[in-house]
Amino acid sequence: MKSRYKKIKRYTGAFLVALSVIGAFNSCEQFDLNENPGESQFIVAPYSTINEMELAVTGMYGKFRDAAQMSTFYVSGWGGDDITTHPLSNKADFREFDQRSLTPYNTRTLDTWRNVYGLIRSANTVLENTAASTLPTTSQARKDVLLGETYFLRAIMFHHLVRIHGKIVIKLDTKLSENPVLSPTVDVYKQIEKDLLLAESLLPTKTTVGSARPNKGSVRAILARLYLDWAGFPVKDATKNTNAASSAKAVIDNQASFGFGMVTDLNSLWSEAGRNNTESVFTVEFCQPCGLQNAKYGMLGIPGDIFGWGETFAEVRFYEDFDKGANYTNFNSYRKNATYYETLPLDANGKPTAAAVGAPVKTWSWRESKDVQTPVFKKVVGLLAENAGVNFYTSRNDYWMRMSEVYLIYAEASGAAGGVVPPDAWEALNKVRRRANNLPINTAAPLIDVVSGNLVDIAFIERKWEFAGEYVRWNDLVRREKVAEALGGTARDPQVTIGTKYNADGSKTPQALTKPVNAILGSLTNTNYFAPIPQSEVDLYPSLKQ
Repeated sequence: MKSRYKKIKRYTGAFLVALSVIGAFNSCEQFDLNENPGESQFIVAPYSTINEMELAVTGMYGKFRDAAQMSTFYVSGWGGDDITTHPLSNKADFREFDQRSLTPYNTRTLDTWRNVYGLIRSANTVLENTAASTLPTTSQARKDVLLGETYFLRAIMFHHLVRIHGKIVIKLDTKLSENPVLSPTVDVYKQIEKDLLLAESLLPTKTTVGSARPNKGSVRAILARLYLDWAGFPVKDATKNTNAASSAKAVIDNQASFGFGMVTDLNSLWSEAGRNNTESVFTVEFCQPCGLQNAKYGMLGIPGDIFGWGETFAEVRFYEDFDKGANYTNFNSYRKNATYYETLPLDANGKPTAAAVGAPVKTWSWRESKDVQTPVFKKVVGLLAENAGVNFYTSRNDYWMRMSEVYLIYAEASGAAGGVVPPDAWEALNKVRRRANNLPINTAAPLIDVVSGNLVDIAFIERKWEFAGEYVRWNDLVRREKVAEALGGTARDPQVTIGTKYNADGSKTPQALTKPVNAILGSLTNTNYFAPIPQSEVDLYPSLKQ
């Protein structure tokens, strides 16, 4: 295992160095629907060597990393009942999603739109250049892999954007778009499926860089996610549950061949030390010393009164409800403590430093915050022992999808497909539940395991807890049309939490928290699930008007 990790680390390091070399080139490129035709003609040209194609594809990963390094890329995730943001400060764009009061002027949505189409434009350029190239037959194997990666990246970008907007432009070439039109969700899904199936046919079973680049298993896992979305709102093609289940099962049954597997220590997933692991089926890699830092963790999850940036917080009611229910013997401990910080140790300067972990001068509780009294996500901040609490930047990776999601897709989709639920679908659910209770993943646990009931709902609820704070919950609420149930009425109101009121003289008075930080302002019906197309794009192309 140790030699395998060193091998992955060596190759991954080389990959990140390559990204840093072309970083300046990436940052200067602007590919969106408003493309300069002269620049396009200059860029689209046949490759004379496989190395040129390799450089172009590596550049796509650089674009992906640059887009994903900020919270902006996941802004729709603030729509979920798990995540909230600061009620004031400069977080208005996040609050729009948090409060379901969406406007076409949201700059975070615009940035994501342009970044996604920038990467799609790069993918289309690679595909056109490759089609026009005559590379030696000795390069065929490498060419196939690079094509597979290109189709994969284009597919997940289409998927990311259609989840935000519902209808998007299917751009498959480098030609100037004069009158782009929005395609129905089902047509976007069909294009994503087509790209993923092409990718699967071209990619290897396993890579030499872990999940930093996709393999056949990565593709099949994303297909399972796509089919689960397809079965839900807005398309609601229930037959796709069968496809979701079979795709997830294929990944589960062959995970060793793909190099996948759930880790036993949940806390390690949120650390720099554990960022290269078998749980992630596809990873967006970062490397702070290389200048390729991740900028959405660390201080962004810390309130301002202890020198944080105050951007990504947890909902109080969600925290209260976390992992409650039958068959949880440890619901207030392992997974909850791997998800949140109940308190933070502070040093003499009032900061949550690594030094304070072993010798705290003071202990801070979110219930006594003078800034925002909401729980702190450990998943966002990271491990304090790595000094995550006082840094903006980190080398932590993003897990585009985890093996635990594959297990839960298999469970939920198997239940929704109809007929007799196979025993291994229950087992898939229970593997995740056992780890949530810090028990051996593959050993039956009678007090924890569930073997009867509505598997669809049980697995859906399990996803709620397993992926809290990972920008997943909103998409789940949309596909199951559970937004009003999760966000409406008193659903987000804290029930039992006692916070703190600070009086004029500085004294403290216990005070019950009864309302969420950011109240819902917009509609919770399915007509308000998707963000409007950015107004600046509509101004350029009136054909995009909805």
